[in-house]
Amino acid sequence: MKSSRRLIDAIKRFEACRLTAYQDSVGVWTIGYGHTKGVKRGDKITQQQADEYLRADLTTYEAAANQCKRLDTQGKFDAAVDFMFNCGVKAFNGSTLKKYIEQGRKTYEIQEQFLRWVNAGGKKLGGLVSRRIWEAATFNE
Repeated sequence: MKSSRRLIDAIKRFEACRLTAYQDSVGVWTIGYGHTKGVKRGDKITQQQADEYLRADLTTYEAAANQCKRLDTQGKFDAAVDFMFNCGVKAFNGSTLKKYIEQGRKTYEIQEQFLRWVNAGGKKLGGLVSRRIWEAATFNE
């Protein structure tokens, strides 16, 4: 599977686009729509580069999601890809969220796991709450 247009639009809303490098809520240098690889202070990109980085970054998360057999609908796939885009493949692979998905747990139990991931730097962030609500709802589609 591949990321849907709906997911890409959601990521763009959640991440916003910044064409000059900035430090995210936990101090990681970031640019574009949440791109972090090789980013350093003072970096600048164009809108086209931001879109290209997003598409390239998504391939990593799509590959990881495609390894999970129970992500068998576009909604489940998109929810997992968005989660990994935000938290990372390593976090997803080590999470109870993935364990519940692989076990085929009830949808509401899986949705509850998304909602546990709302903190960054030890603080609950409203943006993460909104994102996890979107993922939980999308997982059920």
